[in-house]
Amino acid sequence: MDEVSAPTPWSDPEIAELERQVAAEETALLDDEVDVTTLQVELDNLAIVHHRRLGPLYERLDELDALIAEAIAAHTGDPADIRRAVELRGVVTDMPDLDSLLGALDGAPGAEGGSAEESMPVPEVHRVSPGAEARKLFRELARRAHPDLVQDPEEKQRRGAFIARVNAAYARGDVTELLALGTEWATSPEGASGPGTEGRGQWLRSRLAWLTHRRTELAGLREELMAGAMGQLLQLAPDDPDGLLEHLADQLLHDIAEKEKVLGTLVP
Repeated sequence: MDEVSAPTPWSDPEIAELERQVAAEETALLDDEVDVTTLQVELDNLAIVHHRRLGPLYERLDELDALIAEAIAAHTGDPADIRRAVELRGVVTDMPDLDSLLGALDGAPGAEGGSAEESMPVPEVHRVSPGAEARKLFRELARRAHPDLVQDPEEKQRRGAFIARVNAAYARGDVTELLALGTEWATSPEGASGPGTEGRGQWLRSRLAWLTHRRTELAGLREELMAGAMGQLLQLAPDDPDGLLEHLADQLLHDIAEKEKVLGTLVP
């Protein structure tokens, strides 16, 4: 009777199941990483566009509120009206010049004189989120080159530097750069640790625990992003944030026009 040989470490059913679970969690983690990075890019871009498109309109509304309150206080002389005018004037502040920091525009337009439509020129609104092709290329590169797929410190560092370039290109929606990065990665050496080592089972268990923890962290980060001001705004129109900003701009322009009419009745 032939002697039954003991299973090798990498043929044990438990190890095989751990291999399957780790592979599945790694795939899910990459999906989570892509989704959270995409959300961060969308929210960052939404904040920039919100500032450029709506910031001057909000500033004009604050100015009109102050001017109306000041006109009323000058007319009545009531201490309560004067206090309100002072309070509203204190609200009127210059908005942070994000455009100069970004080096993208010359600065927010002024809001002096004229009608609401004439006095509130606004920069062109660009897409809030990267296009479908950029998203597809980003996902593919993340699946192939993400640092979390390897354990070797030097390889992790190399991948981390590469993915940072991928993230920057994705944030710009630069399809050409993403294609170039894909070609670069395809021709570069990759470090990998193969299965079959004696401590593979323990490594798989530790790896599975880390993957689960990391996915929990990403879920928390996503909730935190969506709870912020831009996240709440995005939830109002997740499929068309650009259209939402246009709608809000129209509402603000209408409010500005109405307040300018009120001011016109108070100031000769």
